[in-house]
Amino acid sequence: MKKILLLILFMGPFLKGFTQEIPRFNPDTIRTIQLDSAVNITTQKFGVETFINAIITDKSFYQAFRNMKRYNFIAENRIYTYDKKNKVEGRIYRKIRHNGEGPDKMVFLARQDTGKVYKKNGKYQLYTIEMFDYIFMNAYQTDFVAEPEMGEGKAGDKNESYKDKLKTLIFAPGRPIKGLPFIGSKTQIFTANMRQYYDYTYHSGTYLDSIPVYRFKVTLKKDLSNSTKDGLMIKELTTIFDKRNFEILGRYVDMKYSNMLFDFDVQMNIETSYFGEDKLPTKIAYQGNWDYPFKKEERASFLIVQKDYTLGKGR
Repeated sequence: MKKILLLILFMGPFLKGFTQEIPRFNPDTIRTIQLDSAVNITTQKFGVETFINAIITDKSFYQAFRNMKRYNFIAENRIYTYDKKNKVEGRIYRKIRHNGEGPDKMVFLARQDTGKVYKKNGKYQLYTIEMFDYIFMNAYQTDFVAEPEMGEGKAGDKNESYKDKLKTLIFAPGRPIKGLPFIGSKTQIFTANMRQYYDYTYHSGTYLDSIPVYRFKVTLKKDLSNSTKDGLMIKELTTIFDKRNFEILGRYVDMKYSNMLFDFDVQMNIETSYFGEDKLPTKIAYQGNWDYPFKKEERASFLIVQKDYTLGKGR
């Protein structure tokens, strides 16, 4: 159950209208998209179904993370933990050079920890931070850049199964997630039954000052009853599409759900950009609270910025 709940922490992406759902310090101050206007689409060949089909079938967003294995780059990681009053309790800062060649694939250029970060045994105070360490600290060893495609985890390997669920949650929203009790079907927001609860809007905009994009936003209908809203896990899913090739450049997800077993409130934003012919991740931002019986409630946020990509030798 612990591993399943940890997966919930990281379910999702993505570029929002830049409001913060959780009322506390937000390390993400980078703004990369400027909206122009709502798009008035009149052709039957282009509309809501076009965006939905692209979200469900896209593989380029996941491929951007797999592309990291071929590059050297710098990653700056800022992590914050909070007390019950949402005051900062612990801070972690890492500046890391990732190398594609040689034995030292990670070189720490700077690292600093302050406040309540570790337990007496040297482990992190929060499982959230353990999961962060597992996923993001070593880009060459994590499942984000693993060679198998989604759905090709090793048979009989529980860890691979959990990793595969995580990849589906982040890179293939809208698909059912088998093996996540009570919420696996709640990720299927594009089924005929679920569409009655959501509104769809799309705007034209500019990403990183030069890339023409569409922002496709899926949000809960405003006239739903509170009980209906509470039963819907995904509150918002926003996706940024490159107009020129319709590949996904960014994604934001806002999820909140509560039952007798657990309670979570998570927002996550992931953005990518082009480096030569490849698309690579540039920013990952997370804000989340989660709680389940007999464990301390966890409140954390982090911001990952990756830059200075250079193609590794022999790549």
